[in-house]
Amino acid sequence: MARMTLIFLRLLTSLAAASVFAFALYTPQALAQDYPNKPIRLVVPFPPGGGNDALGRLIAQRLSVALGQQVFVDNKAGAGGNLGTELVARSKPDGYTLTLGFAPNFAITPHLGKVNYDPFKDFAPISMVAQGYQILVVNPAFPAKTLPELVAMAKAKPGSINFASGGNGSPLHLAAELFKMASGVDITHIPYRGSAPAAAAVVAGETEMMFGGVVSSLSFIRVNRLRPLAVTSPKRIEALPDTPTLAELGYPGAQASSWYGLFAPAGTPATIISRLNREMVALGKNAEHKEQLSKQGQEAAYSTPEELAQFVKAESEKWARVIKTAHIEAY
Repeated sequence: MARMTLIFLRLLTSLAAASVFAFALYTPQALAQDYPNKPIRLVVPFPPGGGNDALGRLIAQRLSVALGQQVFVDNKAGAGGNLGTELVARSKPDGYTLTLGFAPNFAITPHLGKVNYDPFKDFAPISMVAQGYQILVVNPAFPAKTLPELVAMAKAKPGSINFASGGNGSPLHLAAELFKMASGVDITHIPYRGSAPAAAAVVAGETEMMFGGVVSSLSFIRVNRLRPLAVTSPKRIEALPDTPTLAELGYPGAQASSWYGLFAPAGTPATIISRLNREMVALGKNAEHKEQLSKQGQEAAYSTPEELAQFVKAESEKWARVIKTAHIEAY
């Protein structure tokens, strides 16, 4: 009887040890050591075919090679990118669902109305991906040939100069409002249903000026249908070496960018975040990758997760001030 009891106790001990070992195999930390062992979904919260989608597919292609697993783009458009962003916020934090975070969805839209996610609590930052900037452009027939001349005209006749944007509360609208705050000019906002109609309005002379994206603006600048006066970047852009920055012209507080970052759902194991960050840093330093992004009007970027978190916080606070000061409502 005693022998049977001893055997039974040993069996229980073995089963308990096996259970502990099996549990350890399925902890997030243990699973992360085997990461990745299946395809990874990169949610791009915009439709196929646009600049955001092109960037997402480039990142997916590069990461697939670096990680040895397919990274595929899943376009989840709707509500200005909020639906796809919310989807990732609610996804399992196992490193197999990521998102290309776009500036408005993390730093602007939450201040314009209710969104069903918290950009700080619901996401784990991984790395910066890219930075894009705007060009202040005017119709070629506009009398002001330089930004100082434009500012002088605007101050001489407040409210007489109109600027176009892709919609109320859009990034291009906010860039112009930031410039208004920095320069003290009074110019009138004319919202359009998208950046393309806004650019067409300036080209046609319906409005005098706008802050436009680099790629779309350059296509008109090169055929003399728009005139550039300044860029919002920290330094002059390669495609327009003769166009000064706003900072050079005395408005360092008017810098604005359209940035992208890579994010995972909150709770994703730190080892997975670290692995993805290493690959994104290497990608951001890759010369071929930099050249490809440059052709899309973007600058390659990378950061630590902590730096991305701090950057998003600073951007959120900046645009919250602009929205409050300019009394901007949801677009």
